[in-house]
Amino acid sequence: MKTNYADTSLSIKNLAEEDRPREKLLQKGRQALTDAELIALLIGSGTPKLSAISVAQLLLNYCENDLNKLAQLSIKELKKIEGIGDAKAVTITAAIELGRRRKEADKPTRPKISCSKDIYALLSPYLLDLNHEELWVVLMSRSNNVIALEKISMGGMTGTVADPKIIFQKALEKGACSIILSHNHPSGHVKPSQADISLTKKVKNAAQFLEMPLLDHLIFGNDSYFSFADEGIL
Repeated sequence: MKTNYADTSLSIKNLAEEDRPREKLLQKGRQALTDAELIALLIGSGTPKLSAISVAQLLLNYCENDLNKLAQLSIKELKKIEGIGDAKAVTITAAIELGRRRKEADKPTRPKISCSKDIYALLSPYLLDLNHEELWVVLMSRSNNVIALEKISMGGMTGTVADPKIIFQKALEKGACSIILSHNHPSGHVKPSQADISLTKKVKNAAQFLEMPLLDHLIFGNDSYFSFADEGIL
């Protein structure tokens, strides 16, 4: 059921030309637009009672004006907002994904990993803003350069199935000399669960047998992370 709001806002057409998002962007540049105006440009139109800017403001209110929270919304959640249907929800989601991919494209193709912060920076485009769990493995060369990133599994809000056989199959196929595990907690809490600790021990033992060390296991929250190596429990 959509959230209902009463609104008597003027349509964008009735705004002064310099206040219309499209004209404002053309005249003053993209930096001059507010978050609501940028979203209004994406969705294009409002409803008979709401301008596109009013719909955008409702969406931002729903997200507490936090763009990180906006990026976490599913299509279903976006459609709870009055004036946002399938087409507009898909457009917003596509714009967010383009932004995420731009961050990914800015990263070097074979970065060198020297600490947990490097891992966090490398995997943030993949593991932040998700509303489900994913487990990834970073495959490393002998000199600690990244050979490849592999998504091992994807689950729900509370967990994902992790099979060490798949992890090491990927590692052997790529000729990795060491590995790093990482997964996210959609709840935002980074404290490892008993299942996280158990998986880490299992993979560490198998890695030692194959002479392919497990260097770290990072758990991503909303704006922080937990490193097993940093905490000395690997």
